[in-house]
Amino acid sequence: MKLLEPIVAWRQDIAAIRRDIHAHPELAFEEFRTADVVAAKLQEWGIETDRGLGGTGVVGIVRGNRPGERAVGLRADMDALPMQEANTFAHASRHEGKMHACGHDGHTAMLLAAARYLSQHRDFAGTVYLIFQPAEEGGGGAKRMIDDGLFTRFPMEAVFGMHNWPGLPVGAFGLTAGPIMASSNEFSIVIKGKGSHAGMPNLGIDPVMAAVQLAQSLQTIITRNRNPLDAAVLSITQIHAGSADNVVPNHAELRGTVRTFTLEVLDLIERRMEEISRHTCAALGCEMTFEFHRNYPPTINHADEAAFCAEVLRGIVGAENVNDHVQPTMGAEDFAFMLQEKPGCYVWIGNGAGEHRDSGHGLGPCMLHNGSYDFNDELLPLGGTYWVQLALQWLARP
Repeated sequence: MKLLEPIVAWRQDIAAIRRDIHAHPELAFEEFRTADVVAAKLQEWGIETDRGLGGTGVVGIVRGNRPGERAVGLRADMDALPMQEANTFAHASRHEGKMHACGHDGHTAMLLAAARYLSQHRDFAGTVYLIFQPAEEGGGGAKRMIDDGLFTRFPMEAVFGMHNWPGLPVGAFGLTAGPIMASSNEFSIVIKGKGSHAGMPNLGIDPVMAAVQLAQSLQTIITRNRNPLDAAVLSITQIHAGSADNVVPNHAELRGTVRTFTLEVLDLIERRMEEISRHTCAALGCEMTFEFHRNYPPTINHADEAAFCAEVLRGIVGAENVNDHVQPTMGAEDFAFMLQEKPGCYVWIGNGAGEHRDSGHGLGPCMLHNGSYDFNDELLPLGGTYWVQLALQWLARP
């Protein structure tokens, strides 16, 4: 690997920052301490710093010493998850029920490594915007930053993101043009019937049977309405009804998630879900309320920017370690909002299989959103190098 020597030399310093952030996780829009750490480091390195976008967001501005109007954005997320850490090593979470189980501590540290390098090597034309974003885990912090003027106050031509990926070997990267992560959506269907004695169901209208039939019928959207070549998931994850064995309840509720790689397929699924729910319930004498919430759109990489990122990565780790047609995942990512506004690309950096974890890690796998997870500090020089090379090569393009 062709790593930048100064970043390699700073590895222990950057790892200490990462572990400090890991030990003090903060949830969406509560990243006050984390933002303080980030801003303090940026200012220590002489980087112009702006705070407050999206509530707790931080933007560092690194201007080159040579004249130039071009600008590029690099984004890292800062928030943790509301879950209990199973690890007991020294940098484990000190906050009950909060954990950096998705590696955002590492994402922040990698971008800080790049920030430090860029602050000391400004022989370039243009501006690099370092975007430290709050609330990726369900809070839509990317959209909040955009709504607060991210792209108007800091006009950039393109924006790029990166996420660690357990199971992908250290030194390997994955990306693809087009969709790389899915849209994330939630639904709730409340069915209103008429309660009765379970021994005399003819005197009532049973919402449980309506829920059972509806759960089956909704799957026909995937098997009969959707083009089989268009990936989509419709998962009913909750059914709530009743409180006694001998009572037909008044209400039943179905909840779940829908994932798609395109908005067109999402539109189809939402429309058909409402139609099938309404007609199925009506046929069984029930009333229903249908709610569908679109949380995150699909994360769709722009083709030119994906090709550019792949070329930058090949120059760092070699072509054999860059999969530029990686299989997308049905997970979701709010960087999608930024890619709706600006050209860009989102890549995965391999986090390994978990052998890097210190003694005292939990017994579970080193997977995202798992209590035994920990970010791999071996990635810090590699991720920092990628960010620097990406920014410099982007600004140097004709």
